[in-house]
Amino acid sequence: MPSIFTKIINGDIPCYKITEDEHNFAFLDINPNAKGHTLCVPKKEVNKIMDLDEASYLKLMAFSRKVGKAIESAVPCKRVGMSVIGLEVPHVHVHLIPLHSMKNATFQHKEKLDPAEFEKIAEQIRSQLK
Repeated sequence: MPSIFTKIINGDIPCYKITEDEHNFAFLDINPNAKGHTLCVPKKEVNKIMDLDEASYLKLMAFSRKVGKAIESAVPCKRVGMSVIGLEVPHVHVHLIPLHSMKNATFQHKEKLDPAEFEKIAEQIRSQLK
């Protein structure tokens, strides 16, 4: 059965898409730790990051860096943190989180955003990728 992320990549579930390339896909987390919290996922469904082949792993990291630099330019923050936990969804995903304090990295404090705010943030990040 496809993961929720595969369904998002395939367009079966809507998302606030940031960008994609041949191998990876980036979209806003709908339950964000901070405004601009983005997920980068490989299009190939693999459960654990260490199970990715080396080439796919390196492509995902390079893709995540590119998206992270765009977030850093688009969203006011002290820095963009990266986290790979993988317990919530059985599909590799890199969390890119704009950090203002350690609170943003704990996954215990969430931002509530309306659809217009999500779309505005997504567009701000996308504009940095052009």
